[in-house]
Amino acid sequence: MTFIMEHSGALFLLVNTILSLIIVFRERKDTVTTWAWLLILTFLPVVGFVMYIFFGKGISKERIFELKVQTKVGMNVELEQQQQALARRLFPKPNTDQVDPRQLIYMLTMFENSLYTTNNEVQLFTDGRKKFDALIADIHAAKEHVHMEYYIYRGDALGIEVRDALVAAAKRGVKVRLLLDAWGSTQVNHRFFADLIREGGEVEFFFPLFVPYLNPRMNYRNHRKIVVIDGEIGYTGGFNVGDEYLGLVKKFGYWRDNHLRVHGDAVYSMQNRFLMDWNSQRKSDVLYDRSYFPEIAASGNKALQIVSSGPDSEHEQIKMTYLKMINLAKKEILIQTPYYIPDASIHEALKLALLSGVKVRIQIPNKPDHILVYWATYSFAAELLEYGAIIETYENGFIHAKTMVVDSGLVSVGSANIDVRSFKLDFEVNTVIYDSLFAEKIRAAFFADSENSELLTEERYRYRGVIIKFKEGIARLISPLL
Repeated sequence: MTFIMEHSGALFLLVNTILSLIIVFRERKDTVTTWAWLLILTFLPVVGFVMYIFFGKGISKERIFELKVQTKVGMNVELEQQQQALARRLFPKPNTDQVDPRQLIYMLTMFENSLYTTNNEVQLFTDGRKKFDALIADIHAAKEHVHMEYYIYRGDALGIEVRDALVAAAKRGVKVRLLLDAWGSTQVNHRFFADLIREGGEVEFFFPLFVPYLNPRMNYRNHRKIVVIDGEIGYTGGFNVGDEYLGLVKKFGYWRDNHLRVHGDAVYSMQNRFLMDWNSQRKSDVLYDRSYFPEIAASGNKALQIVSSGPDSEHEQIKMTYLKMINLAKKEILIQTPYYIPDASIHEALKLALLSGVKVRIQIPNKPDHILVYWATYSFAAELLEYGAIIETYENGFIHAKTMVVDSGLVSVGSANIDVRSFKLDFEVNTVIYDSLFAEKIRAAFFADSENSELLTEERYRYRGVIIKFKEGIARLISPLL
């Protein structure tokens, strides 16, 4: 013991060196992330070690394999038929007057196994109360099953309201399955859902915590928001379950988000994604059942693709989708994101678009929910000002929408922010909509938000205070880890 105490400094240095070598040679992270971790380990040797254990350690190859082998439940035939048609160039151009998205459709179908559907009715929600009123009404009308997946589920008034609707559905004989991210939903547990479980409902936590708030896999979060009702109606987007999403938490004020209600064949992809995620956390898989993929008598004409990605993905599908959308733009790119911490490819693509005469307009929050993330966002967004971008800070509360609109014809709405975390670390899901009328609806909502925003000008940014500059410097330095 005396020897250890006398040589503790040398031992810490040795452990730190070994850990640094592991990061460089074994983990094989990208160069920017590697340098960020080495910086933390150098200047915070003890704290950095603990941080790395809980936030830096990758999912094991075995765990990635387990996630990858989850098969496309119920969609194999449709995907194969679409891929054959695309290979023969038989796909028609969708209803997008200003932009031709066929290359994006090809990429997502052929290489990301994303089903392309054209018979969808899509309803946009920008207000949390309206979204949850519609969702709860659909839960009350459910006949077969309710499959629900959220990142954050609070044990507050809204959480109780949704839970009680699920309990009532289970009492009617509806099969309820609820999958929550363990890190994001620490306020609830199986005891909170005891009545639901008693009525036959099932509740699982994604990457469950060994002890409260601690898990070596806590850096990898299931950030998806998916609800599927009777295999016919699907909800996905940015709203989680909690009072702040209704604008009832003073810290944030009004909560501005985007969420979709879909009725049509695109729900098959949402169902498939939910079942894959559910099976990844269970010892016994939920297998194909015809009731999960019923024939849907939808009268809509919206063309959609559901795109998902995560740390088990090979191609960073959602980042590739954003990149392709940016590269397809000829006139205008509109972006809403609470976090703009892009990797070099996205940042340079937007600069290139601006230099090519494309108008780029980005809305970010005026207040932080995560301090370092906010200042990194502020810094990266401001960097685009010199290229001619219009940057707005939303002043009517907190903007949480993750939206991109290209040339009034191509839209992405989902859970993925424009940041490295969403591209590489979190499990995400976005909906790509190919429809000019719907794009105009999203565009109108965007410019309505502009009325409640302030311009971030080069002059305003140039004369920010020394403390802000210091915060930005620290935030950008460790931005690959945020």
